[in-house]
Amino acid sequence: MGRALEKAPAPGLVCGGIVGLQGGAALSVRLYPAVGPAGVVMLRLVIAAVVLGALWRPGWHRQPRGTLGLVAAAGTLLAVHHLAYYEAVGRIPLGAATTLEFLGPFAIALATSRRPADLVWSLLAATGVLLLGEGGVPISLPGIGLAALAAGCWAGYILVSARLARRVSGGGGLALAVAWGALLSLPYGIAQGGSRLLDPGVLLLAAAVAVLSSVLPYSCNLEALRRIPPRVFGILTSLEPAVGAVAGLLLLGQRLGPVQWLGIAAVAAASIGAGRAACADTEQGGAGAADGPAHRSAGPQREEAG
Repeated sequence: MGRALEKAPAPGLVCGGIVGLQGGAALSVRLYPAVGPAGVVMLRLVIAAVVLGALWRPGWHRQPRGTLGLVAAAGTLLAVHHLAYYEAVGRIPLGAATTLEFLGPFAIALATSRRPADLVWSLLAATGVLLLGEGGVPISLPGIGLAALAAGCWAGYILVSARLARRVSGGGGLALAVAWGALLSLPYGIAQGGSRLLDPGVLLLAAAVAVLSSVLPYSCNLEALRRIPPRVFGILTSLEPAVGAVAGLLLLGQRLGPVQWLGIAAVAAASIGAGRAACADTEQGGAGAADGPAHRSAGPQREEAG
């Protein structure tokens, strides 16, 4: 899998990750009655950690200096993001939750641009969020709050994992981050899922969710972040809200009103506009601050310290 990802173009990697992520998220909702959102998150991360660990065979003691801090930060953000996002999906439609979560990558694109037109993109995104609550399926405030928390964690994860991807070659850093996130999710998952977590049917569906929602998309994202800055990554993920809405419609039968679809389109358009402005700023003034020193380095360090 590693060689195939290394040869794939960055846009293809991001699009493949989006489809897998949203398809897996839609399937995971079917597990909610059995083990709850926290149980789904725990199973997803534990199974993904096992698969990624078998693929990359990372070792804590072999990581370069400073890498374990990035691993812990990425894993913590990942665990909190998953718990908040899956709790949000349990309260509001998948398309709405994904749109609100997408404000995280949008914020990264916006933060790296300094143009007056940024205010337009901010207002357009805010309008899109407001439209989500108008007409169609009712949107609960707790669901909105949880999706907003997921957005903040997702933005942090993109920035941290970009540094991790350029510091560690291969997928060893990702495997360790997912393992740490799985460890953090254990108490919540066990408390909510109990003995039902060991049901063969639950484990089979959870394995499919883990591969679609974690192993595939995060491997694709990590490889893409080795080649492109986080702001460009944010632009490429602009289709995520629409893909989430379509996945919710096809796999869960969740329907949004025309106004809510318009809100999703507004958020995606705002992200594309802000991201292109950020890229234009970079072309005029050099590398953006969001990339940091790691982006300007000659290449990723070896995974083994010695």
